[in-house]
Amino acid sequence: MARFNAQRSRRRTGPAGPAAVLLTAAASVLFAAPAAHAEVVDVDYQCKTPIGNKGAVSPIDIKSTKSGDGYKLVMSFQKGVSSSPVELGKGAMKPTALIKLGGAETGDVPVSGPSNDKAIPANTPIKISDLSGTYTPKKSGKVTFTASTLTIKALGTTTTCTPGNDPKPSLSLDVKGAGGAPPPGGELPQTGPADDAIALGTLGGTVLLAGAAGTLWLTRRRQQRA
Repeated sequence: MARFNAQRSRRRTGPAGPAAVLLTAAASVLFAAPAAHAEVVDVDYQCKTPIGNKGAVSPIDIKSTKSGDGYKLVMSFQKGVSSSPVELGKGAMKPTALIKLGGAETGDVPVSGPSNDKAIPANTPIKISDLSGTYTPKKSGKVTFTASTLTIKALGTTTTCTPGNDPKPSLSLDVKGAGGAPPPGGELPQTGPADDAIALGTLGGTVLLAGAAGTLWLTRRRQQRA
């Protein structure tokens, strides 16, 4: 009798191995991280100023934060660009720039920042404040963000700086456009708030759990027939 009970116990617990594997896979899908990539890129700005051409290399960093249906972009300059032959008093300089889109979308995102909060001495690099703007996807897929034209207005003059070294993108995101269609290739976007990633993970986990339940049901039915 004891031997018979032991065999029945083994039969009942046999499918636990495959079920455990499926549950582990479901957990790994549930906590999948959003897909995004950012890096600091050196941009060689060539500037046309009222007193001639100037150039300066500044590392550029572009970060994104999900905001409603779009993303808030922040463009940061780690070094100053251009300079002025005269002192620029507080609030005398106003920077704006364009971020070029690539990949699934084309065009530019305008970004701007506050005027200088303190005087800038003559003949010193002009430190650009963080510039921000909003990007709302129209299409789905991978979109890249690259530093483009920088414009500095000061004392009634305009200085225009363009990248002269064809810089690489500082940021790439997998996005979902307003239509809600998945990106090319059939892959669902995995960027944005953690809620989106969890929702996708939950869907994958549900499918795997359903597979585990089916395995257990078939195994028990075969045992009952035997």
